Amino acid sequence: MAAVAICSNLPGLTLARQLRNSRSLVLRRPNKLFLRRAFTAKVRALSTAVVETKQPEPAVEETNVSTSRNILACPICYEQLSIDSDGGLTVDSISGSSLLCNTCKKTYYGSETHFELTASSGAKEYGEAKAPSTEFFRIPLISYIYERGWRQGFLFGGFPGPEKEFELIKNYLKPVLGGNIIDASCGSGLFARLFAKSGLFSLVVALDYSENMLKECYEFIKQEDNFPKEKLTLVRADISRLPFPSSSIDAIHAGAAIHCWPSPSAAVAEISRVLRPGGVFVGTTYILDGPFSFVPLLSPVTQNLTQISGSHMFTSEGQLKDLFRACGLVNFQCTRQRRFIMFSATKPC
Repeated sequence: MAAVAICSNLPGLTLARQLRNSRSLVLRRPNKLFLRRAFTAKVRALSTAVVETKQPEPAVEETNVSTSRNILACPICYEQLSIDSDGGLTVDSISGSSLLCNTCKKTYYGSETHFELTASSGAKEYGEAKAPSTEFFRIPLISYIYERGWRQGFLFGGFPGPEKEFELIKNYLKPVLGGNIIDASCGSGLFARLFAKSGLFSLVVALDYSENMLKECYEFIKQEDNFPKEKLTLVRADISRLPFPSSSIDAIHAGAAIHCWPSPSAAVAEISRVLRPGGVFVGTTYILDGPFSFVPLLSPVTQNLTQISGSHMFTSEGQLKDLFRACGLVNFQCTRQRRFIMFSATKPC
């Protein structure tokens, strides 16, 4: 929520590596005439091979990705945590596990379904309520119906559906395939489970503040045969206090989430902190533009709703682009379908 850098096994990269090795063997032959003929033959072979195995444009630039599985950090000091479980970060090893911060001397524990990695984890008398938009999704009934009718209603807002969204997501994430990915504000884990089953990532972290959403995710996993539990772990954490070391994450996905965050700027700044140089942030939300732009007093109304509910409404693509730029992310891209928008931004190298 044994690491293999999947992108290193892509046919195109393997072929390129074989061709480089093959060419270097030819260049070491001492006979100049043979060298000239062999080099010509190799150039012809190389040209043909490249045409046949040419990768899509987004994947041309090869990015180094992380294959480390111990990526959890203390949400207080951001130092890496020590894990006492031999199973590492897997669904089956969470229950009964403990994570120790050697700096803060604080221990975090795994519940039956997820790791508790909020800053206030372990407090017995202290408690705090979050914004209404956050607390709403902690309600057991809302968590239960999220994939049983609630998410399906997104189609009316222009969302193309999980399968098509997943294909779009993969296109944006091509430069970091094979690395780790955080499914932030994962809800009941709809996309976290797709990421894990795809085999495209070395580790998937399903992260949400709602313990009931994570419980639903765990129940869905138990119902699936042959689910790759070794690829996924579940973490309860605050989006504005992510429990990962700086520059340790290859990709972060946040589906239909950014408008629910009490402070999108605080959350995106945290995402920027934990992403590696070249790491990708991709997500989806609604944009109230077009005819909505002519609604009188729309801006003050949205500001008041934000203050009351703790959620945020975006009225233009430019607002998202400006937010990401202000938080240190570049290369803003997006795909639109009516009110739906899928966006992507990158941590500068």
